[in-house]
Amino acid sequence: MKALFILDPLEKLGLAGDTSYGLMLEAAARDWEIWTCQLEHLGLEGNDAVVDAVPTKVIDAAMPAQAFTIGERAARRLGDFDIVMMRKDPPVDVNYLHATWILDHARGKTLLVNDPRGLRELNEHLAVLNFPHLTPPTIVTRSPERLRKFQQEQGGAIVVKPVDGFGGLGIFVVRDGDPNASSIIETSTSAGTRWTLAQAFLPAVTEGDKRIVLCAGEPVGAVLRVPGSAEARGNLHVGGRAVKTTITAREQDIIKELAPFLAQHGQIFVGLDIIGGMLTELNITSPTGIRHIAQLDQRNVAGEVLERFEQLAKQIKA
Repeated sequence: MKALFILDPLEKLGLAGDTSYGLMLEAAARDWEIWTCQLEHLGLEGNDAVVDAVPTKVIDAAMPAQAFTIGERAARRLGDFDIVMMRKDPPVDVNYLHATWILDHARGKTLLVNDPRGLRELNEHLAVLNFPHLTPPTIVTRSPERLRKFQQEQGGAIVVKPVDGFGGLGIFVVRDGDPNASSIIETSTSAGTRWTLAQAFLPAVTEGDKRIVLCAGEPVGAVLRVPGSAEARGNLHVGGRAVKTTITAREQDIIKELAPFLAQHGQIFVGLDIIGGMLTELNITSPTGIRHIAQLDQRNVAGEVLERFEQLAKQIKA
């Protein structure tokens, strides 16, 4: 297999829990040919998506300088790769949008993980609202007054987050009696000029925010991200603790309901965020979690993922 990883600069990857790195390590163990690039290296020649990429050797190490050895940059067609993995972290900005248009021209020529059309159409926070019966009560608004009213409607506690946020950034719990509540709401909406998503606060978040990783609509594992004692967010890079967990019957039902929707949008590798049996986010840009799941479950999760990718890639190249 010949795989291209489109991601952030290699030197910026946090290797300990990075899913892209975990997939590259497994690809190297399978003697796959690994190439890497960033968004700016993508382009078009007529109807052909192309890239200036570097061949990349990957080993297990603590720091990027030791983990990666790159060769000479070379021009390649995206169709020359068996698999193209779009693993650039958010934000989904104009540059990201332009990259998805370029990737459109590789559809049907290589396995795109994930399909660029779905990456454009599905906002990670808003897409779950296609399934309102699976989510906490939620609104999206620019109005500080509407957020205050929603807070009252939900018993005095809500979570606010930017529509285009990622990695737990900009997430606040707003409670009755908090002297900073008005300031948080005004900041979140940028004084009424920016859309903000608000959800009812789920007390079960203290027990953990569960990340379930799906590959082609099937779960490959889950990790419970438990917030620190002085933190409302379970994101691992802001201090959350990874805890071994299982997938409940309720969560299996959520997966079954979402699977056709994800397949329709070409989303092969996906992370679901679930709190207390309620779906809160749909992670499609660069879902993480497999390295923590592998460590907790003592199994080769990356291997399971790449085996499925390989099967799908062979179907396209047949």
